[in-house]
Amino acid sequence: MTKPKKRQLKLGAFLYPTGHHVAAWRHPEAQADAGSNFAHYVGLAQVAEAAKFDLVFMADGVGTRGTDIESLSRTAIRYVAQFEPITLLSALSAVTRNIGFVATASTSYNEPYHIARKFASLDHISGGRAGWNLVTSSSEHEAHNFGRDEHYAHAERYERAEEFADVVRGLWDTWEEDAFPRDKESGIYFDPEKQHILNHKGKHFKVRGPLNVARAPQGHPVLVQAGSSEPGKELAARTAEVVFTAHQTVEDARAFYADVKGRLAKYGRDKDDLKIMPGIFPVIGRTEEEAQAKFQEIQDLIHPVVGLSMLAGMAGSVDLSKYPLDGPVPDLPETNSSKSRQKLLLDLARREGLTIRQLYLRIAGARGHYQIVGTPAQIADAMEEWFTTGAADGFNVMPPHLPVGLYDFVEHVLPELRRRGLFRTEYEGKTLRENLGLSVPRHPTQIRVAAE
Repeated sequence: MTKPKKRQLKLGAFLYPTGHHVAAWRHPEAQADAGSNFAHYVGLAQVAEAAKFDLVFMADGVGTRGTDIESLSRTAIRYVAQFEPITLLSALSAVTRNIGFVATASTSYNEPYHIARKFASLDHISGGRAGWNLVTSSSEHEAHNFGRDEHYAHAERYERAEEFADVVRGLWDTWEEDAFPRDKESGIYFDPEKQHILNHKGKHFKVRGPLNVARAPQGHPVLVQAGSSEPGKELAARTAEVVFTAHQTVEDARAFYADVKGRLAKYGRDKDDLKIMPGIFPVIGRTEEEAQAKFQEIQDLIHPVVGLSMLAGMAGSVDLSKYPLDGPVPDLPETNSSKSRQKLLLDLARREGLTIRQLYLRIAGARGHYQIVGTPAQIADAMEEWFTTGAADGFNVMPPHLPVGLYDFVEHVLPELRRRGLFRTEYEGKTLRENLGLSVPRHPTQIRVAAE
């Protein structure tokens, strides 16, 4: 009898241009022009692939991140010059062979046909390594770029996202796998019996189809989701195959994991159909003292205006300047932006009794994700605990600054994880689905035939 394969961690390399810390670009070892430096990304992707990461993940927004206040713009509080991610990942797929590529694209300010076409194309170009991180935009700045004076309401955003996802998946099912004989002798390019017109008519979208891209190598690109609000968790349970999430404690992560996995059955899904990968921000030293010194070095680079603005944006685009920096975090009105992130920040401030200044310093690196400063063994201990006690299927690794932060994780933490049998030494397959252990979606016609 074949011995069941040991469950192992899934790892994403979450690549913000210069790194995840808000002051990363100022670090002496950081690539300050990273957002528009293609060679920088090529190097990172190839290092991550050599280390056998499952995927590279690119966050994105369709607007500058931060405020338009002149005094803030000079301090570079957000990334305002960076590549469009699908373009970038298409180029990176040509200089790699195995690693997956996941890009964020919003359902708020895109059309389903565009997204279906772009990610199906990326899946073909990469040979089956594409994933779409489905998000609902949370920034008012994005609304202003798309003819709107204000952002969609939170509930409307998720209602739109539900329908958006259904339309995209329907378009991905336009063609059966063998729909294109391309027979030069007979002159038959495609079999019309194997083309399926969507004809979607819903509340938010009217899309006829067909999609003008053949069925993707993975059937569908991997569907990723990042919301942790109540509507976000329900959307993830119904549609997502990977969830990126943010938690401060292993207890909170376990509760989220059990909650979302517990919703799968009502949609006819198994717990292994969804991988939950919290973000982790590791600062690594040979000793605890060295790790703390490295962390303090980058913390010292935070401009106070930057820290306050970052916190204000994450807390729901509120004005915190009228409150004393060294006073308590005030009660805040419910946001129309990211409700789950606002709650996480307020819970953290209340739990640890943090002032406004202490809170922005606390989240300047991980932005609400799990932050750990320590030795490789200590970081591996934490990852193992989350993995083995029902808090995570893997992690989205968030290097403090790049490229060195990624190098440190690869050189020091991965060997410790491998020593414990927690991470692969070789890729399991050639596609992102194979490496994540996800099944290939069957075409609806195959499902109907099997049922008859």
